[in-house]
Amino acid sequence: MRRGELNERRDAIIRLLCAQDELSAQDLAARLNVSVQTIRTDLRELDEAALVQRRHGRVRLRQPSENIGYAPRMSVARSEKQQIAMAVKPMIEDGSRVALGTGTTVEACARQLAASHRDLFVATNNIHAVIALQGASGVSVSLAGGAVRLRDLDFVGAASRAFFADYMVDIAIFSCGGLSLSGDVLDYNTDEIAAREAISTCATRRVLVVDREKFGRALPCRKHMIWDYDVVVTGADFPREIMRKCQEAGCEVLRVATDERPLRA
Repeated sequence: MRRGELNERRDAIIRLLCAQDELSAQDLAARLNVSVQTIRTDLRELDEAALVQRRHGRVRLRQPSENIGYAPRMSVARSEKQQIAMAVKPMIEDGSRVALGTGTTVEACARQLAASHRDLFVATNNIHAVIALQGASGVSVSLAGGAVRLRDLDFVGAASRAFFADYMVDIAIFSCGGLSLSGDVLDYNTDEIAAREAISTCATRRVLVVDREKFGRALPCRKHMIWDYDVVVTGADFPREIMRKCQEAGCEVLRVATDERPLRA
């Protein structure tokens, strides 16, 4: 089996568990039209990656007090994150000043910018984004200081908040831990909330990038609503009420399609 098909099936498992809370291997096998043994292999590896939890023949998503490790997150919604990055790319001109937040979706955006843009100034608290930008033409990067969060190779504490306060950029691109069904923007802890608030206040245009797996995810900390930002780029299909509030607030929702063409919602 091709690696892409394997990733797509495991992304589908995560989506089903987001929607159904808890399922059995038999349920998942029937819905995805594969054998129970195939699903059990998938679940074993997803469990080892700390994405799901198996108990008494049932499986559910883990809901930790902080996000799962960085490497496992890279395999979740991989194709969608690439589509999001492709949709963000035209928003940025050569020579722009850009702030980049933390997370795997933002890293995907950084990789697209490195391949296509010149002479950017980038302020970031994301070491993965710095590495992604290494080969960009004429790029200038300023990195936040302070204590490194080694699990994610980023900075989200007080030093990160002070860092972004020193800049004014054209566009900020950042993510979040989750989105409630009513439109709250959520995170795992107050440090991540503070870092997101800091990056969102240093930019003329604020772009939230979030894959559809995060919509409906219940997390303990909240700050802002979806429509408080200028643009939201996602694969999620928001309810009509959220779309109405976004339209009223002047927030553009750019939904990426499965065929990798962005659709304006």
